Amino acid sequence: MMVTNFIKEYLHKEKHIAPLITFRVIFGAVMLYSIIRFSVNGWIYTQYIQPSFFFSFVDWIKPLSADGMYLLFMVMGLSALGILLGAFYRISSIIFFLSFTYVELLDKTNYLNHYYFISIVGFLLIFLPAHRAISIDACRNPHIKCLKVPAWTIDIICLQLGLVYFYAGIAKLNHDWLIRAMPLKIWLPSKSHLPLIGWLFDYRWVAFAFSWFGAIYDLSIAFLLSWKRSRLWAYATVIAFHVLTAVLFQIGMFPFIMIGCTLIFFSERFHISLWKKVRQLLLLPAFTSTEQPKKSVRPSWFLSVLIFHFVMQILLPWRFMLYPGNLFWTEQGYRFSWRVMLMEKAGYVTFKVKERGKEGSMEISPSEFLTPVQEKMMSTQPDMILQFAHYLSEKMQERGVEQAEVYAKAYVGLNGRSSKKFIDENVNLASEPRSWQHKWWILPLNE
Repeated sequence: MMVTNFIKEYLHKEKHIAPLITFRVIFGAVMLYSIIRFSVNGWIYTQYIQPSFFFSFVDWIKPLSADGMYLLFMVMGLSALGILLGAFYRISSIIFFLSFTYVELLDKTNYLNHYYFISIVGFLLIFLPAHRAISIDACRNPHIKCLKVPAWTIDIICLQLGLVYFYAGIAKLNHDWLIRAMPLKIWLPSKSHLPLIGWLFDYRWVAFAFSWFGAIYDLSIAFLLSWKRSRLWAYATVIAFHVLTAVLFQIGMFPFIMIGCTLIFFSERFHISLWKKVRQLLLLPAFTSTEQPKKSVRPSWFLSVLIFHFVMQILLPWRFMLYPGNLFWTEQGYRFSWRVMLMEKAGYVTFKVKERGKEGSMEISPSEFLTPVQEKMMSTQPDMILQFAHYLSEKMQERGVEQAEVYAKAYVGLNGRSSKKFIDENVNLASEPRSWQHKWWILPLNE
């Protein structure tokens, strides 16, 4: 009964809309810039037009034609602009979520944790009233303006950010990261040329200091941002941490996404003051509401969707426990679990194809079918090796090789270890099913 009453009271709790507006504008602006940057750098072509084969997450998801992909990114950019300006906000959010997630699912080669995070935020924005002030929609339809929104519309963003950080911290609680300072002990010395701080990276203790600080930071930062007394210092740490990672590592827009998004932890008073200054600078309308919109009871399916989403967010990172072996070696249950920059892994793989029941075989180099980036990523990830083996089997059959068998010879080095045999080369991968089951043909990592 107490829990029920608490939930009812919480669902009726309200906050000022200002934090939600700040989040909407920053997210839309960073996404718009990212899409423009992606296009200008020619990555639409190199990642989604040039390849002849894609390691899709779902087989039926296929890339569009060249013109179609360019048009898709244009639409995605316009939807990000719509989110930024609060123009046709609900439609813009839906289009952005669907288009971005579609592109993300096209090829595992391009998977990044922050792409996953962007899809999640795009999904959550669909349900949030982030367009009810300081927006084109509010100017077009003044009756939707409001000063107050349900507290949960802000808190679920804080919760999602907290889960990202906390699970990233849990992922760092492993032997390689804490005891061996890997992979930072490999990466940092290569940055010793940087001015002012570069000389530090030649010292081994710096790699250990960075490793331990990174784990403590990720585990605690969401709690420190949530506490008023520590919030300002915590946010200064957020800026310092992400600026440093942006300088040291090529991780795209992720640092700037997190610096912008974590502002939502600040108080309503902070955001109101912020928008007062922005309004005066840009001559924007003030937070006014002549008529509060009628309160609407969210349908039960809506609450169910949110509960299901966060239950999955909590459980999904633990699915690696269903598989035997070293997680970093097998990568079974690795993706979609906020494991950020935890390993240095390099591999080499070639394939042997033969016709069942016949003597002789031919060796196939992946470079014949894959781009250099695809080949590099595939060589260390078992599910991609299996997916490519199935593709090779189909291609060989097109060339007249009936019942083609495909065998892989792969060697992988993990976090400074010497290169070791990765795949049982006596297993016909073309006959192995692509599923979530344990891939028994991955050889164990013998230290």
